[in-house]
Amino acid sequence: MARPDILVVAGPTAAGKTAVSIAMAKRYGGEVVSCDSMQLYKYMDIGSAKPTAEEMDGVPHHMVGVIDPREPFSVAVYQEMAKAAIADIVSRGKLPVICGGTGLYLNALLYEMDFGPSRRDDAYRRELEDFADKEGNEALHARLEGVDPAAAARIHPNNRKRVIRALEAAELDGRPLDAFESVRRKSDSYHARMLGITWDRPTLYQRIDDRVDQMLADGLVEEVRGLMDMGFTSDDIAMKGIGYKELLDCFAGLYPMEEAVRLIKRNTRHYAKRQLTWFKRYEEMVWFNGSDYPDTESWLEDMYEWADRRS
Repeated sequence: MARPDILVVAGPTAAGKTAVSIAMAKRYGGEVVSCDSMQLYKYMDIGSAKPTAEEMDGVPHHMVGVIDPREPFSVAVYQEMAKAAIADIVSRGKLPVICGGTGLYLNALLYEMDFGPSRRDDAYRRELEDFADKEGNEALHARLEGVDPAAAARIHPNNRKRVIRALEAAELDGRPLDAFESVRRKSDSYHARMLGITWDRPTLYQRIDDRVDQMLADGLVEEVRGLMDMGFTSDDIAMKGIGYKELLDCFAGLYPMEEAVRLIKRNTRHYAKRQLTWFKRYEEMVWFNGSDYPDTESWLEDMYEWADRRS
């Protein structure tokens, strides 16, 4: 049985992935599957740059606004839900267009990823939880350093869940927990066509600044205050996203609004650099730099020509 085609539209934040993915979906009879760790959440529309109904232009979108920010979520759950969405799209004769900038989620679709130990021991997990409650996360992390230094080096001590997962892998299975970043066993589930979009650095950074300004104009401050009224705090994982965490700290009196805006822009630029570093690892990705074109139409036409040759 032939592997189904998927079209991946990836790149740094503010590059224009949403518009490109919708254009591709409309041209090739597709539906969009979001690959963005923030757009998954309900109630968090402005800060996650979630596409509006007008922007979607009638193109169905999957994995957007489907998770309550209070619910636990993981890459493994994303993989399961996104693969189900892709299967549904393919079953209706449509092209899945994977759009987003969360590299780890994209890896979960393109590669065979091991999300944890093959063996689960609930008693052992409770033992580790109790140990961390009594001795602290640093002590638990030090225990990991003793059995898997490589995992300890890449996992933050306060990420207790991942520290415990790595300890289970090392102490129960007798093997190190593979770094997700290093996984390169390609999945045979799909035939992926990889389209990367970007801009030269000054232009990309200006686009980031402009988008942050637009988010604020669209009501980002009010959105964050509304989430606070719902009971969300800086302890919630979803509220650690860029734009949310800086405003929460501002409201807590750590710095004024002007500094919050500066930090949102700076942190978004840093995030864009990390995204580019991640996506450049995909040797099969074909890049289209918007700065090389006089207008959006000619930029898209080149992408269409590339996609037509591979249809």
